[in-house]
Amino acid sequence: MSDLKKYIGARKKTDPEFAENYEQGYNDFKIGLYLKELRQQSGLTQDDVALKLKTKKSVISRMENHSDDIRLSTLRKYAKSLGKRVKIEIV
Repeated sequence: MSDLKKYIGARKKTDPEFAENYEQGYNDFKIGLYLKELRQQSGLTQDDVALKLKTKKSVISRMENHSDDIRLSTLRKYAKSLGKRVKIEIV
């Protein structure tokens, strides 16, 4: 087990607020990371996506790095700019 995983496990046990918010924060982080990865695989820059979405590069950066509250409509537009579509699954 990595030091980071050990730290997170220990912190969850001693800090109820951290434990409560960790999973949601981690999932938000993964969404942004996934968007960035898809964009890079598509060979596009943040500027390219911003131009397609008629917004600023800073908005795209914020989506990729702080994706805690992305509107579904915005996520669909982002995906469309990459030639992708959004599929939501509730399990």
